[in-house]
This record gives sequence, C-alpha cells and structure tokens, in this order.
Amino acid sequence: MFYPWKSKKLSWMTGLLALLLINIGSVNAASLTATSLTATKPPVILVMGDSLSAAYNIPTQTGWVALLEQRLLKQHLKNEQSWQLVNASISGETTSGGLTRLPALLRQHQPSIVLLELGANDGLRGLPPSLINNNLEKMLALSQQSGAKVMLLGILLPPNYGPAYLAKFENIYPKLAQQHQLPLVPFLLEGVADKPELMQEDRLHPTAQAQPLILETVWLELEALLN
Repeated sequence: MFYPWKSKKLSWMTGLLALLLINIGSVNAASLTATSLTATKPPVILVMGDSLSAAYNIPTQTGWVALLEQRLLKQHLKNEQSWQLVNASISGETTSGGLTRLPALLRQHQPSIVLLELGANDGLRGLPPSLINNNLEKMLALSQQSGAKVMLLGILLPPNYGPAYLAKFENIYPKLAQQHQLPLVPFLLEGVADKPELMQEDRLHPTAQAQPLILETVWLELEALLN
C-alpha cells in the first residue's frame, strides 16, 4: 500500500542527507584550502634597518632592499625557493627604537631570517658603544628565540669621532657575530663610502647608483643563508 506521508518523510530525509554531505564537503574543501595556503606561504625575510635600508632620498624601488626582492622573485621564477621580504627599516632609527619595535614585528611576520642593520644613528649621536651592543644583542636573542636566523649588517663611522670611540664602535659587529656564530657583513657600504660619486651630498647616504653594489655586498653572505 502507498503511504503519502512516508514518501514525504523519505524525500525530506534524502534532502537533509544531501545537504549534510554538501556542507561536509564545503568544510573539507575550506580546510584543505586553508591548509594549502598555510603550507605554501613563503618564508619571510625581515629587514630591520635605518635610512641605509629605507632608500633615503632616492626612489624606493631603487634601494638595495627592493633590488633584493626583485632578485628573489627572479630566483623563484626559476623554480627556486620563494621568499617574502618585509622591509621594516625607518630613516633615523636607532638600536633602542628597533628593540622596541621588534617583538611586534616578529609576532606579526614570523620571519625565518632577520637582517639586522642598525647602529649607525647611535654612533653618529655618540651613544655609548656598550648601549649599542646590548640593544643589538637583545634583538639577536629575540629573533633567535622566535626561530629566525640572524645576519648582521655592520657599518663604520666617519673618522672625526676619534680613534678611541671608533675602535669600540667598529668592534661591536664582529664581536657579536663571533660570539653568536652569525653571518656578518662587516661594512654595508664597502666599495661605496669612499667614492664621492656614489654618495649623496651629505656624504652619509649612498645614491641610487650605489644600491646594486650594496646588494652584492649583502648577497655574498645572504646567499649561503638562503640555501
């Protein structure tokens, strides 16, 4: 015998089952998409620097950090490792300012590599080398505790600061690199600072023409770290 109410109930249950299957499929697809996005997110390189890394007084796209990003993109197009580059450099930044900003940047970007280029403004202000050293060491520790590898980008000061101060300042970067076994660029402006045609009128900041040379100086140490 045919029971209409059973037919309606069966249709309702069939529809409900189909709806559940659709929803489960949607959840699984969403989960898979989220997992895939997480899995394919490229590792981050965080640049913590001052005006030397912030493209001071030159077009941003000509700065050495922007040139590094372009090089990394070209490598990715050649089926090599992709990287995301975050430039957190600020003109005028000191080691104290960098130390204040770094924890939030580490939480936000979770970098795999931190390029630490700070200390020049501290030195130009004549701040105690011990303060500069301590601030850099704290930033090294914070970066490593977050799981990031660190590379130091050192700087030298003009000779008018006196031999005693210059010796203490210039020893900061190699000493930290040796103590913590870090890759080091001893002088970011190697081959640039002594060429007036590659420096801006203030004799402190490199020109746009100098940026490819700076990139090559950084790349000599960074390439091994990337690999």
